This record gives sequence, C-alpha cells and structure tokens, in this order.
Amino acid sequence: MSHIFGRSTRGQLPTAVAGDGCYLIDANGKRYLDGSGGAAVSCLGHSNARVRAALHEQMDKLAFAHTGFFTSDPAEQLADRLVYYAPEGIDRVYLVSGGSEAVESALKLARQYFMEVGQPQRHRVIARRQSYHGNTLGALAAGGNEWRRAQFAPMLVETSHIAPCYEYRDRRDDETAEQYGLRAANELQAEIERLGPDSVMAFIAEPVVGATAGAVPAVTGYLKRIREICDQYGILLILDEVMCGMGRTGYLFACEEDGISPDMVTIAKGLGAGYQPIGALMVQGKIYDAIAAGTGFFQHGHTYLGHAMAATAANAVLSEIEENDLLTRVRAQGEKLQSALVSEFGQHPNVGDIRGRGLFRGVELVADRDSKTPFETGTKIHAKIKSAAFDAGLICYPMGGTINGQRGDHVLLAPPFIITDEQIDELVSKLSLAVKTALKQ
Repeated sequence: MSHIFGRSTRGQLPTAVAGDGCYLIDANGKRYLDGSGGAAVSCLGHSNARVRAALHEQMDKLAFAHTGFFTSDPAEQLADRLVYYAPEGIDRVYLVSGGSEAVESALKLARQYFMEVGQPQRHRVIARRQSYHGNTLGALAAGGNEWRRAQFAPMLVETSHIAPCYEYRDRRDDETAEQYGLRAANELQAEIERLGPDSVMAFIAEPVVGATAGAVPAVTGYLKRIREICDQYGILLILDEVMCGMGRTGYLFACEEDGISPDMVTIAKGLGAGYQPIGALMVQGKIYDAIAAGTGFFQHGHTYLGHAMAATAANAVLSEIEENDLLTRVRAQGEKLQSALVSEFGQHPNVGDIRGRGLFRGVELVADRDSKTPFETGTKIHAKIKSAAFDAGLICYPMGGTINGQRGDHVLLAPPFIITDEQIDELVSKLSLAVKTALKQ
C-alpha cells in the first residue's frame, strides 16, 4: 500500500522509471509518448544530456544557499539571460519554485507597489473567466476556473472577472476577428469604471489560455488594446506565461507575438523543463525602483528562492533553446502538428475547433459541430479520451468545463520541442484512436 497522498484517491498509477526523449517508460517497460509535456513542462523531453550534466556539475559545487544571506552565480546568470530576452522595460527577476508562487508573488508585489507610491486605495484585481493562474489562494482567486474555485470560495479575495478572448465561442458572425478583440478588450474598461478607477491595481491574463480553455490565443489587437486601457487608468498589466511562455508558442515570451510589453510577467514550467522546479516573476524597472526608493524590502518570500540547482537547470534549458534554434523548430513543428490535426479532425462531426500557437494546441470536442453544442456534462468525454489515450501509450491533457467551468470538453497538446515528424504522426494517430474509443463508450 502506498502512503503517497496523490492527486486522486481512486485507482493506482503506474510507476515511471525512465525517460527517453519524448517518451516516458513505466516499470513494466511500456512507453508513453508525452504529447502534453506533462502539463506543458517537459519542453526538452526526458533525457537531455546537457541539463543532466549541468546539474551533476553544480551539485559538486553548491546545491543551496539561502537568499537571505547569499546570491549565487547560477541565479545571477539566469536573471541576466532572462532580462536580455525579456519584453521591453522588464529589468528584474524574482526567482521562485513554480507558477503558483510566481503569480502569488506578482499579486502581492502589485499591492506593495501601490503602497510604496502613495496609492493605498488600489487593491482590486481584474481577471478573466475561464482563466487559470495557480492553486495558492491568491492565484486561485485571480483565476476564473469555477470548478477549481468553488469549494474554496469563502477563503478567496474578491476578484472581478470579465469575458475571455475566446473567438470560437464568442465572436459574432458580423464581426471581424479584430473587431471582436476590441469588443472583448473594452470589457476591461467598463469593469474598471464600474469598480472605480482609483481602486484597481492590476489586470492579469494568459496571452494564450492553457489548461482551462485549451490553447485559446488572443486575437490580433486584443492585448494591444488591453495595454492601452491599463496605461490609461494607471493599472499594472500582469501576463501569466507560466504555461504558454518559454518557447512553447515559438517565442521565448508569448507576448512577443502580440507586440506588447507587460508590467509583470510570470514564467515557470518550460523554464526548468521538468528537470528542476523553478519559476520566476519578472518586472519592469519602475516597480523595483519604487520598492528600492521606499521601504527597500519586498514583504514576501519563499525558502527556495533563487535555488542554485534550479537556476542551473534553467540556464542549461535556455542554452539548449538558443544553440539548437528550438524556437524556429517549435514554429515549424507546430505548423506540422496543426496540419496533421486538421487533416485528421478537420471534418470530424465531434470536433469544433483546432487552435493554438507553436507546439501549444487545443482540440475542442462538441456533440454537434454545426451548432457548437457541447456534450452533456455527465458524459465526461474528456476523461474517457485521457484514459483511452493513456492505454494506447499517449499522454495528453484533456479537461472538462471548457466553456464555463461546467460545460465543454477539450484536449490540450504540448509535446516536447524536439518532437519529430514521425512522432507527430504517432501522436495524432493515437489521439484519433482515443477519440474513437471514447465516443463509442
């Protein structure tokens, strides 16, 4: 009997014992193609020689030194590299251990920033429905995933949620994509006015929505309008790139494709590629300067901030991305994956939308393609696809509640950047089998 308190108390999971490129191998020798990178984490696969060697070398030098007393060369190097590639104005890096920590840090820093600059009345956060920003209480409050929030609602800080930028579901027939994007973005302005402009401190959004909605990208012009509104009202724009950042969309920072720069950006997952737990909050220089000119102390912290081993892994990951031009590869392989998905599912009566950027793709399932009617909630088609895919040797990331937290199903795909053409064919073939199996059930 296992004494592990796992994610679920039902069923027994196989034991992973090895990794080989894009595959994970269990104790019985079965190989699983990792079509989702776990949760968009394992961007370099599971056996990268450079990262493993770097970790061995760093372990022989220094594993850990508390950041209340020391900095370290790996942490300093990582911060320099991230700032070099960051959107304009991003100048400081706060290293943490994962995405939820990064978002929690962003929310607390936003509040402290306005305290430091003499605007203590600003405390409200606006986010979007069908977003996900993490599972700590602040991050969960910011997120718009009703299923995840429901039982913890009495413990959550009040947060306003506006409509997502969800073209497949929400764009009207008489609108262009750009017109729809402006309409959706202007909901932010309306909500700021409703709450009182002087009370709002931040708006947080994923440039490409990940787990909750299934790789839903912002339409052209949406985030630029969001940036304009934030500037107009003096509120901070926080972009959550925990899942969609670090090369997943074909750009190191997903917002590059949207042509904007946030006040804060959170990253994790692909930053450590699964080899170490690491995340980061990156901020504009003006935010750091406000703290420096005021109290001089960010009233926050975690034990493993700037962990030397974690920073070493992230540096090695960035080296792999840089030296092997993996961003170009992600864009190329992403187009091949999209083409293969469209070829297999483009006319499928139960596939409504195939979307995403780079190697970050979503397939939305529907009961009726023409009306976009979702499956009844009780069918749990997403869970059946996950199970059938796993049986076939494919790891993918299906979720339910795509539309409003209760209705709708999708499959999220985020394979390693090193995926080959043959493995793309294997992924789509096994996913097709899983969908057929689930629909028969």
